[in-house]
Amino acid sequence: MDIKRHGLSIGINRIENVFFVTLKAVGTLTHEDYLVITPMLEGALNQIAQPKVSLFFDATELDGWDLHAAWDDLKLGLKHKSEFERVAIWGRKNWLEWSAKIGSWFIAGEIRYFEDQDEALKWLRY
Repeated sequence: MDIKRHGLSIGINRIENVFFVTLKAVGTLTHEDYLVITPMLEGALNQIAQPKVSLFFDATELDGWDLHAAWDDLKLGLKHKSEFERVAIWGRKNWLEWSAKIGSWFIAGEIRYFEDQDEALKWLRY
């Protein structure tokens, strides 16, 4: 039997004095994944008086979103659009670059796509 994993994991990381949120996506994300991750992410953001955070999105194992999850992702981005200063998307699929460009329409901060993890992390550091 072939087990198909999917979901999101969240973490807080630091490079020197710069803290950032890390999301790692695996497989095809579902509405149920967002039901779990959204309260965690919002809880973390609510603990910061004036949240201006950077986000590192590891999409190297992401296959995509189901339709409901894509809607959930858009709503989450719109709700917190002014709180993200920089979003680095790390992956190896051309459609992720397009996702970054489309996402930049909905988030006040900068979004960039990277195929190299070190380059993405260096960009978040500044």
